[in-house]
Amino acid sequence: MSDTLMVGVAGVRGLVGTDLTPEVVARWAAAFGTWAKSGTIVLGRDARTSGPMFARAATAGLMSVGCDVIDVGLVTTPTVQLAVEYHRAAGGIILTASHNPIEWNALKFVGPDGIYLGVDAGGRVAALAQAKDGNIGRAGYDGVGDVTSDPDSIARHLDALLQLRALDVKAIRRRRFRVALDTVRGAGGIVMPELLERLGCRVAAINLEPDGHFPRPPEPLPEHLNALGALVRRHKADVGIAVDPDVDRLALVDERGKAIGEDYTLAFAVRAVLGKKGKGKTVVCNLSTSLVVEDAARECGATVVRSPVGEAHVARTIIAHKAAIGGEGNGGVMYPPLHVGRDAPLAAAFVLALLTRERRSVSELVASAPRYAIVKDKVSRGPRLEPVYEGLRRAFAEAAVDTQDGLRLAWPDRWLHVRPSNTEPIIRLIAEAPTVADAQRLIDEGRRLCAGS
Repeated sequence: MSDTLMVGVAGVRGLVGTDLTPEVVARWAAAFGTWAKSGTIVLGRDARTSGPMFARAATAGLMSVGCDVIDVGLVTTPTVQLAVEYHRAAGGIILTASHNPIEWNALKFVGPDGIYLGVDAGGRVAALAQAKDGNIGRAGYDGVGDVTSDPDSIARHLDALLQLRALDVKAIRRRRFRVALDTVRGAGGIVMPELLERLGCRVAAINLEPDGHFPRPPEPLPEHLNALGALVRRHKADVGIAVDPDVDRLALVDERGKAIGEDYTLAFAVRAVLGKKGKGKTVVCNLSTSLVVEDAARECGATVVRSPVGEAHVARTIIAHKAAIGGEGNGGVMYPPLHVGRDAPLAAAFVLALLTRERRSVSELVASAPRYAIVKDKVSRGPRLEPVYEGLRRAFAEAAVDTQDGLRLAWPDRWLHVRPSNTEPIIRLIAEAPTVADAQRLIDEGRRLCAGS
């Protein structure tokens, strides 16, 4: 395996034309089709320029092992997940590198439940793809799969979203929100304007054309949203909304044009769904999600359960605990009555629902709760992480300990999470505290122990 072809639990990603080629895509698609026992597979892609080429390669790989393909075309990631469930397919492949830069693409594998593959299933697909050809049984002339298209997947997605009982669509429409929108020339351009217009919003937008030519770094981090902030101020918008290229993450800019950070997306959604009626309810988020989500859940009377990092882990924890809502601090919201996957259109609707009910601005909602600072860092991974974990536990003996995914040490108003990356030979360190200096001190202690391991 090359340095840039990265095999994860639920798929494979790489640099287009360097080591992610049509041959590689066809091979991995055939492996997934073999794992799916040659059942029907839903195939969708984001707006990246390599998408049409790789869609053809993936189709060929799937057909070669006898799979029938339902091609949903250029859509969002959650749209594919919903289409897998709708068609009762054996699985789905999403051609997207999510927030990665323009030169990347990837295959993401979805199981028949509409959730990304877990460790065991993903490992079996990888073993098939990386083994000799004899492990993949190719179909003969009379066993090649067929291809059909599904042009209605986006319409079904939006219809299902707008019919949710948790959304008072009429009340949102009456507010006639002014919304500034940035879809980074990704798949969001084909779904977000329609959603916002159906919610009665007056939309000012940039980067709508879904051609994959990202005009800025595609991850919706605060430092990448200056143009959206300017659009908010120019049009006196109530809120600014940014999505990533495959539209499973959403970030917000307040009415003054200031990016508030992705963690608030889930916190706002929790408050929108639960209100003051969350007693006895559960909210799920991963171990690296901000305390603003815990504060929102506590305000609603709910409790928080944390899972390992990764959408599949969060999804399965939501199911296991019958949680009311869940997600990740990267702007991903997951609501089981729709589906157990990150969904940016859903997140946008919940944000507008909260603004409708609270009758406060985005900045006022942020100011009404405690603020925290998050610091992120990474170091090269040594041969053993156990000494690092042991040293941290000794250094912070008073902290609550969670070892589901690396080591997370927590206090009432701060935490430190140290974990090995799933995709790079590095250790990730994330800390949150009331101030940057407090968070940095936790990071510095983690770095010191990593250097000595």
